[in-house]
Amino acid sequence: MTFEEIYRFFQNPPPIHLNTELAVCYVLSVLVNKDSYGTELIRLLKKQYPQYRLSDTVLYSALKFLEEEEMITGYWKKLARRGRPRRMYQIQYRGRSQAQELAILWQEYTRNGAVELATPTLNVRQTVSQS
Repeated sequence: MTFEEIYRFFQNPPPIHLNTELAVCYVLSVLVNKDSYGTELIRLLKKQYPQYRLSDTVLYSALKFLEEEEMITGYWKKLARRGRPRRMYQIQYRGRSQAQELAILWQEYTRNGAVELATPTLNVRQTVSQS
């Protein structure tokens, strides 16, 4: 390793791979605006947030979780200029409020980063423990 390599790393850092918790919030941030399918969700992430990556495994784990929690539902749809029908996902009406809250967490995470989001919480805990 050289100092040159360290500087290059920070100039062009590797992509950040989403875990399931972040994937759930990301998926909901898309679905609150429109129905979507798996491949499109990955493509949109790469386009809108080039520093992040989402594996198929993590994505489908997040989608399965959301379906089991009855926050989203899936349906098949044949899209124009696409070969086979796609499994589309949409937010269920009763889950819309919580979906919007979790979508905001995703937006704050991408705007501020995880470290800055955790800082106010730590300050509150420090204040409480000092009292």
